Order: sequence, then C-alpha cells, then structure tokens
Amino acid sequence: MPVHVLSEGAGPGVQVPAHLTRIPISLIRIGASYTNKTVKGKVVRKGPLVSADNFILKTVIQEEDSQLCINVFLLGPLAKDFSQAVNQQDMVVASGFTVGKSPTVNKDKLHPCNLLLSGDDACIYVSRVPPADPRAPPAMTRRSRALSSEVSRTTKASRYTYTRLCDLKAGAVVNVYGAVIFFKQPFRSRGTDFCSSLRITDQSNQKIGCTIFCENLQDHPSIFQIGDIVRMHRVKAQLFNDSITLVNTFGFSVVTFDGVVGGAVEPRTSSRSFHFDQEDRRTVEELRSWAASQALLPPAPTMHLSAVQPKAYFDLTCQLLAKAPIDTTCTLLRVWDGTSCPHTLLEVIVEPNVTEGPSSFSTERDSLIANVLVYDNHVQVARQLKPGDFLRIYNLHAIAGSSKVPGLTSSQSEEVDHLAFHLHGGTAYGRGIRVLPENSPDVLELKRVIAALSECDEDNDTELSDSKLLEVWSTPPESLGAADPVQCCTDRSCGHDVRPVTLSELKRSDPGGVHRVRVQLRSYEPHRLHQALKLYCSKCSSMQDVPDEELVAGIFSETSGDSGPCSTPLWALSGQVEVPGDSLASPTRAVSVHLSTQLMYEGKTKELLFLMGSTLEETCDLAAVYQNVIPVRASAGRLALLDLAAPFLFRGRKRYYGCKRCSEAAVREPCAEGVQLMDEKIVADALGVQLLRFVLLMKLQLQDASDTLDVFLWRDAESFFGVSAEDVAANQEAQDSVRETMDFLCPQGGSAGERPWFELSLAAYRAENSGQKQTCYQICCTTVTKQEVKGHG
Repeated sequence: MPVHVLSEGAGPGVQVPAHLTRIPISLIRIGASYTNKTVKGKVVRKGPLVSADNFILKTVIQEEDSQLCINVFLLGPLAKDFSQAVNQQDMVVASGFTVGKSPTVNKDKLHPCNLLLSGDDACIYVSRVPPADPRAPPAMTRRSRALSSEVSRTTKASRYTYTRLCDLKAGAVVNVYGAVIFFKQPFRSRGTDFCSSLRITDQSNQKIGCTIFCENLQDHPSIFQIGDIVRMHRVKAQLFNDSITLVNTFGFSVVTFDGVVGGAVEPRTSSRSFHFDQEDRRTVEELRSWAASQALLPPAPTMHLSAVQPKAYFDLTCQLLAKAPIDTTCTLLRVWDGTSCPHTLLEVIVEPNVTEGPSSFSTERDSLIANVLVYDNHVQVARQLKPGDFLRIYNLHAIAGSSKVPGLTSSQSEEVDHLAFHLHGGTAYGRGIRVLPENSPDVLELKRVIAALSECDEDNDTELSDSKLLEVWSTPPESLGAADPVQCCTDRSCGHDVRPVTLSELKRSDPGGVHRVRVQLRSYEPHRLHQALKLYCSKCSSMQDVPDEELVAGIFSETSGDSGPCSTPLWALSGQVEVPGDSLASPTRAVSVHLSTQLMYEGKTKELLFLMGSTLEETCDLAAVYQNVIPVRASAGRLALLDLAAPFLFRGRKRYYGCKRCSEAAVREPCAEGVQLMDEKIVADALGVQLLRFVLLMKLQLQDASDTLDVFLWRDAESFFGVSAEDVAANQEAQDSVRETMDFLCPQGGSAGERPWFELSLAAYRAENSGQKQTCYQICCTTVTKQEVKGHG
C-alpha cells in the first residue's frame, strides 16, 4: 500500500525510513534530483478523486514552519489510497516525487512548482489528527495551554538574551536584532579577511554602525536589500568618534531574514546549527512591522530595466546570461530581467571564444539584454559568477551619451547617445554584486516573468508552425547518397519523468505540457529528406522553401548579361578577375569585382569580394577562394544586391539568404576593424539584410497499439538528429546522417514488426489553422544516439 498511516500520536518522522531526508518546500525547483528526499506538510486542501483511464487526485500541503503551500498531484493506486486514508489537516510526508512547473501559479499564488507522485517509488506517510475528546476542555483552551507549555519550554531552553540598541554600553559583548538601513557587500580588506559594513536600527530608533571581519565570505551577513532583518550573536560594542559601533568577536554568528511584512521567516545563514524558536519568529515579525511603518527606511532603489532613466543610480535584480573579460580592469556581464529598456543601449562586441555562455541570442531575447560593465574590485567577484546565476547589482549607474568601452576594439566605434550601465570601482553607497539564492522571493518572481516570456516565444513559434507547416513541402532537384548502417536509440532530456501515456490517452488529454510516449514511426514526409530544409525568419516568423538551383541560376543568368554603367563606392576599389569560360572556345572571361580599401590596406584581400556580372557557377568557384562573396548588380548607376530570392552571401559551400519582407538591403562596407573573423551576421547587418535561418521541418506519423498520431519535428529537429540545419544544407555527411536515422526508425518496405520502438517527448498545444482551433503536437527534448554496426569477416 503506497500510503502508510503512522501510529496515532507519533509524528511522521518517527516511522519514515532513516535514509530519507527532508527538504524545505522553499528549495523545490525544476531540474534538481530529489532521490531519497521528502517534503512534509499539513493537508490544507484535498480535491476529489477523479477516475478516467487512471485515478487522479490533487491536494495542497502547507509546510508548518514556513507556511509555504505547494500543489501535489497523485496518480494511479496512490491517488485512490490517499483519498481513502488521508483527511484534511492530517500531516503527511511525501517521497519518490518528481517536480514540474505549476500551470496555475499566477492564479493560486502558490509555489511555482508542483509535486507529482506516481509509480512504485512514490509513497505517502500520514499522521492523522486524533478525534476530539468530548470530555476535554474547549479546543481554544487546549490549544492555548499547549502553546503556553511550548513557549515555556522554549524559554527555558533559550540561552540568549538580546540587547536593545539604545542600551548598548562600550566594552559589552551582546546579542542584537536590527533592521538594515545601509549595507556594503563584503570586500577584500588589506589583510586576509573580507570586510562588510552595515547600519541597523530597532524600535528604540537608535542607529548603530557594524563592521564585520571574517575570512570566509559565507560567514558574513547575507543581506540582499535595505529593510532585511539581521540577528547577530557575540558582537562587541565599541566607542568610535563618540559613537557606539559593533564589531564581531570570537564565536560571532549572524542570521538574516527577509524584511518584507508577511513573507516567510526563513533564516539565511551558513551555520549548520543555530537556535531559532517562536520567540525569535515573533521578534522578526515585530521588527518587520515596525520598520515598515517608519519613514527612516529609505525607499528601495531596486528598479526594472524598463524604468531606468539616464543618470540614475539603481539596484538591478537580474539573471546573468553570459560574461566576457574586456581587459584586466573591466568585465562585461550580459543580463536581463524580463523587461525592455526604452532607451537605445550600448552594444559591446567581444570575441565569441572569450565569452562564457552563449555568444549570440535570438532577436527577441537580444532586445531585452543589457550590457553591464563592471570595474576594478568587482572584476574579481565577476570571475566567480556563472551564466544562469541570479544577481542583484547594487548602485549601478546608467550613463547617457558617449560611452567608449575600455579595451574597445577598432571594430566598434564610439557610440554617442547610447545608454550604458557601469558598476564603478569601490564600495561607496553599497556598490557591489550579490548572487541571490534560487528560493529568494525576488528570484521566484523573476523566474515567473522569464517563464512567461519563454511561453510567449513558444506560442509565437507555434502560431507559425500550425498555419503553415502542412503547406511548405517542396521538391528541389537533389538526391542523397548511400551510407554505412547504424544502430539508433533515443534519449529524452526533459524533466517530465512521468509514466508513458498511450497515443489514445494523449489525444484525449487537455492541451499543454510535455508528454512521454513509447511508439513506432509509421511514416514520414517529405520522403526526399532534402525537402525538409526550410528558411525561417525570426523577425516576422515566416517560413519558406529553399529556392531550387534552377531558380537561383536563372536570377544570376539575368544579371550576368546586364552590366550597365555603375559608379564605384568611395570605400571600394574596382577591378576584374578572370573566371573559367563555359566552353573550350572561351576558356576564360573577366567579371567585375569591388574590394574594400580598408581590407586591402590590412592585407586581407581575400576576406571580402563584391562580384558583379557572374553566373551562379562562377560565383561558387570564386567562393572557394574568397571567404565572403557578395553578388551584386548595377541599379540606377549604383551597386545593389540581387533579388533576395537568390543568396546574398556565399561562404565556401554555404549560402545565406535574406528575408524580403524584413530587409532594407543596400550595398555598404562591412566594418571589420579588429574583427578576426567576419561572419555572416556582420555582413548581413552591414547590408541591412534580415538573415534567414536554415531549419528542418518534417511531419511524422507515430503509432502504438492504441492509435496513430501526426506530429511535427521542427523546433528541436537539430538536437533530434544531432546536426545543424545549416550543415545539412551544405554538407553531404550531415545529409547522410539524417537519412541514416530515418532509415533506421522507418525502414523502407519494412513491416511494422521490423520498426524499432523508441521513447519520445511530445509537446501538446492549441493553435489556429485555417481559422479553426486544433490540438497540435511537436517532438521536443529528444535526441537520437547512434553507434556504427561493425561487420565480422
């Protein structure tokens, strides 16, 4: 029986297996492992038992000490046993659970995650509330007596007394509580210790400065914002400049609490053991309420990027996406907080090979990212940061106007009237950087905002796929060759470790979420796999076929014979190159070229070539010699790009296309000063071309014993096949890899018994197609792994 009822009067912890350890609800997050972990709480809400193909029950439990609540979903026999054995107000301990994202967090305001219990490993231990004794005094009296007894015991057990700040005497070693009205993050002192300073007050309205020296950073107060509550043990009162100050002494310890009224009273400390009882809880809550009612606490300077104005100093709560060193005194942090700054921001160009974290982002996300330059002593702190960390940056300065970056490469000109974010050196005004814990209320709120943005991005992607995915198959004249046999299996990378569902169950379920299925591949299209290549615009979300060779060759043929008069741009030098002719009678011919004078002066004559009047074949030949070849034509006496139905750029065997709808194309000189490698993005930006991205798009029909289901493979197609769509467009080996995978999953002419079974993750969602709402499915979080089949002679 997966629900174990403990003996009456014994707490759940008494009979819970010893190898299980409890984890606070505040530390629950997606992606972590909870093997041999438990969550304990009181049942405050118990839903009905729902019986469809399987039993489902939803309940809400509340942690006793933090009062945090979390949704719990039980499936199968466990749900049925829970319905029969557990009552509201019972105390339960849950183990063997998995963690998923709560879809109702914005509605119920509970924990952003939920617990899912299903299968043999899931278990519930319950301690029932004993029935009321009719001979006992009224419930209120019994509770009052119990509480009185509890307070009495804790009072006797307490070894600490606390001194009001107005009663401090020089030379005394005391324990104190206080609300923080100023603080500096720990910084390296001249010796071996780190030093942090803060100023606190209490109900006596006395304001006291505190200086703390500790060798280890984790022994300093974990203060995140003004208004936080600190409790310090064994600090010494000293007289300095006719004022009492506090310094730490031997045995010093500190615990910090969030200062928000009504928030969870969760101690922040590195100590493994510390005293904290109901009296301490009451002291924290009273100090919170008093501090909130006083005007002495300055308004918190924390603001979103969307509210930042030039010349402002502010605190920023954000997530670090990437970082890169500029020089020894400056580091670049690329951060976001889910909002968009209304001002044009400074762009900082760094080499991808020195960037920790992603070196580029989608257009939508890039518009939300701010570049923060940190200087001097903060560089050492920045070295310890990891992409993905949640930060609070204190006393960040928004500087308008000329913002030249230290160590600026010659590829980036000085930008005027751009807003730049600088964290100046020193610790004045509390200047510094702090990594926030994942369970911080500010971090949880930031995660909700980021998750909502990610959902919007996914919805935008889905709108494109549902209206057009079935209409974009094409047949360019191209074929794939043969390859050696392989063995394949699939790995799922999503965190939805729920039991597999059948396709019939999936069809009957509500849209939303990710589902795990075990299936065979019945068929797929297009059968000519090169037709799965498409061109996608991230700006307007349009998708189109890759133009076939005949169309592209026709565009080049039309322009090659039309070489009218054309003035040479001021930044270019004109000339001619000889290319092989079409026949033996005309072995060579000359075509016009334009080269960048700047690149020629730098000795990079083969870095970039503007080519006019060439055929497609001639352009491909020259692309094998020059790194970047841009075909151009004469238009109204000036250079212009070809029709964007043709590639605007050739790089070796790779071709790059632009979006007609979103581009504002014009021939300009790409700025390559100080850039080691001029890539397609630099060229596209210079030419005003919105770069189209190669994507793979396929429609698969899955089957199991219960039903069949049509699904799309698009957004995660590259991770599914383990190759990039750009490589598939130019590389025979990548094309062969895709074909091998599909041949294994769906052998041509093979029976259903010869097709392998494999597991997939499917995302289900509602979308509009031809004016009608329908449920669509996409393969996600799944990778095909391969091993070569070696023959035996």
